[in-house]
Amino acid sequence: MRKLIFIAFLALGALVGLLTAARDDWGTRIIMMGVGVLFAAPVGAAFTFIGSRRSAVAGDDHWHGRDGLTGDGTSADDLTANYGRDKGHPPFMKPPEGLPDRHQFDPNRLD
Repeated sequence: MRKLIFIAFLALGALVGLLTAARDDWGTRIIMMGVGVLFAAPVGAAFTFIGSRRSAVAGDDHWHGRDGLTGDGTSADDLTANYGRDKGHPPFMKPPEGLPDRHQFDPNRLD
């Protein structure tokens, strides 16, 4: 049923393009029908929810062992995936690293 509604939106876009260029030659009509389909495709997909992600059921994250939202950098999966880069620290909480033997962050440094 969703595909039928989507195809109806595509046909409606082609019809609007055809009616827009009704008094022009067939080349212009075909191009305008294509433009109408290009504008109708995202509208039809939005109305029929084609390509939308399914929302997670409440408590589903606990079932899979996640302790946060995936992708925000604080879940266990994200910390594990970025361990080599972040060295186990959460995002934006990594302490600064000084150059070796330079005492870069020494408060009594004489520069």
